[in-house]
Amino acid sequence: MGGHIEDYALLSDLQTAALVGRDGSVDWLCLPRFDSPSCFAALLGTPEHGAWRLAPAGAGDCTGRRYLGDTLVLESRWRTPDGEVKVVDLMPQRDRAPRLVRIVEGVSGAVPVRGELRLRFHHGRVDPWVRRTEHHRVAVAGPDAAWLRVPPGVHTYGADGGTVSEFTARPGTRVPFVLTWQPSHLATTARTDPEALLAATLAGWHEWAGQLSYRGEWRRAVLRSLLTLKALAYEPTGGIVAAPTSSLPEAPGGERNWDYRFCWLRDSAMTLSALLRGGFRQEAAAWRKWLLRAVAGDPSDVQAVYGVAGERGLPETEADWLPGHLGSRPVRFGNAAVGQLQLDVYGEVVDTLDLALRAGLPMERQVWSLLRTLLGSLAARWREPDEGLWEVRCGRRQFTHSKVMAWVAADRAVRMAEATGLPAPLEQWRALRAAVHAEVCERAVDPRRQVFVRSYGSQELDASTLFVASTGFLPPDDERVVRTVEAVQHGLDHGGLVRRYQDGAADGLSGSEGAFLACSFWLADALALIGRRDEARELFVRTASLANDLGLLSEQWDPATRRQLGNTPQAFTHVALVNTAFRLSG
Repeated sequence: MGGHIEDYALLSDLQTAALVGRDGSVDWLCLPRFDSPSCFAALLGTPEHGAWRLAPAGAGDCTGRRYLGDTLVLESRWRTPDGEVKVVDLMPQRDRAPRLVRIVEGVSGAVPVRGELRLRFHHGRVDPWVRRTEHHRVAVAGPDAAWLRVPPGVHTYGADGGTVSEFTARPGTRVPFVLTWQPSHLATTARTDPEALLAATLAGWHEWAGQLSYRGEWRRAVLRSLLTLKALAYEPTGGIVAAPTSSLPEAPGGERNWDYRFCWLRDSAMTLSALLRGGFRQEAAAWRKWLLRAVAGDPSDVQAVYGVAGERGLPETEADWLPGHLGSRPVRFGNAAVGQLQLDVYGEVVDTLDLALRAGLPMERQVWSLLRTLLGSLAARWREPDEGLWEVRCGRRQFTHSKVMAWVAADRAVRMAEATGLPAPLEQWRALRAAVHAEVCERAVDPRRQVFVRSYGSQELDASTLFVASTGFLPPDDERVVRTVEAVQHGLDHGGLVRRYQDGAADGLSGSEGAFLACSFWLADALALIGRRDEARELFVRTASLANDLGLLSEQWDPATRRQLGNTPQAFTHVALVNTAFRLSG
C-alpha cells in the first residue's frame, strides 16, 4: 500500500504536487489544486486506486536518483541486465493546464520499458471512461479529464483497467509522455513540446534558487528546504500548504491520520522568517497578503487553518474505500481543526506583521486597522481555554503556548505602534501584555521543578514551551527558561530527538506517535539561545540527517524502525530547519 514515506520524491508546478516513488510510480497527485481530489491515490491504497508507473519492464526500485541541480526536476536511473535507462520527471509551471511530463532516455543497451497508467478520480473511487484520439488516450469522469499524449512508435493498449505502454529504450533515444488535466467539457487540449517544457522548468527553478542569501555550511539543506517551501506555495494566492498529502500516519496502523493540504496560521511567522532570511521577499510578501485576506472579517472568528485561497469551510470526511498507508485508518480528507479555538493564532498573525514591517514591507492603514481589531478581540478572550497549538481532540485547556502567543501579540503590537507612530491604544496594549505575562509566570510554571508545563496546573512537558525564550517572553538566561530547555531535552527525548509532548498525555486519540522533527529543531534553537551551541549543533545535524536522499523531511520520525512518519514533505519541518540553520550560522 504505497512505498515507505521516505521513498518519495516531490514534483510541483506551484499549484499542486505529485509524489514519485523509487520504483518509478507516481502514487499521489491531486488535480488541479493541492486540495483537489486525487487522481492517483496508491499512496493510501494500491495501484488500483490510481498510479502511473514508468520503468524498465520487470525492474524494481531505481538504482539511483537525484534532482537536476537546484530544481524539482527528478532524474531516476535503472541499471538492468539489458542496459541502463533513465526517466526524467517534472511538472512544468503551468500556463493554463497542469501537466506531468515523463521523458525516458536510453543510456546503454536495449532496455524494454513498460508504462502502466491507472487514473482513478475522486481519491481512487471513480474509474473513468477512456477513449482513444489520434495522439491521446483521454480519461473522463464527471468534471475531470486527463489526456495522455503518447509518442509515435510506442505500443499502447488497454489492460486491467489501465493504459499500458511498451517500447525499447536505446542509447540516444528520448521518449516523452505528457499527462494533461483539464475540465471534461473541453473537447481538445493544447499540444506542447516536452523538451521545451523541460528546458523552461530547469531554467525557472535555477533562476529562483539563485536568489538564496544563505552562505553557511548547511547551504544544500537550507536551499532544498526553501525549494520545498516554494513547491508548497499555491502561486495564485501565496498560500503555503502544510504538506501536499493527506492521512500519512503518525503511527503505522493507527488513527492519527490527517489532511495537511491546507494553510495553517501557526506556521505564518516562522514561514515568513525563513523566506525573508533566505532572501525571498516576493514569496514573503505574497504569503503576507494571503494571510491578511484569510483573516479578514470578524476577528472573533479567526480560524487556525484555511484553504489555499482562504476558504473557511474544510469539512472533515472519511474515505472508507481506501485501506490507508500501511493499513492506517481512517483515511481523512478535510480537517476539523477549522472548528477549533486556537488562541495562539493571534500571536502568529501579529508576529508575522511585525516581521514584515521590520523587513521593510509597508504597513498599510487598512492592515493597521485590522490589527487593532484583532487586539481588541484577543483582549476580550485571552483567558479562555482552547484546543492549543497541537489541535488536541480531548477538550479545551489553558495551554501555556496559547498564552505565550497572546503575550507575543500584545508585545509586537506595542512595538509596531512605537516604531510607526500609528494610532493605537498603547496603554491598553501594554496592560494586556503585562497581565498575560504575570498570569503565565504564575500559573504555567511547576512550582517544584521551576519549569514551564503544558497547561496551567499540569505536570506534563510540552516542546512548545521552548518558545518562552525564542519569542522574547523571558530572557534566555532566566533560570526558568534554562530549566525548561533541560526538561524538554531529557523528558521528551525519543531516540535522541524530541516528542511534542509526553507519550500518553491526553490528546483525545489512541496510540502514540514518533519524534516530531520541527520540535527537535526548536530544541536545537533553544540550546543555542542558552549558550549550549555544541549541543545545539549536534542535535541540528542529527535531525537534518534524517532527510531522504533528495533532502525531503516529513513531519515525524520513528527511531525504532528508522522511518519517516506523517505527511510529507512537511513545511513546518523545513521551516524549522531553515530558521535553526540561520541561528547556528549567525
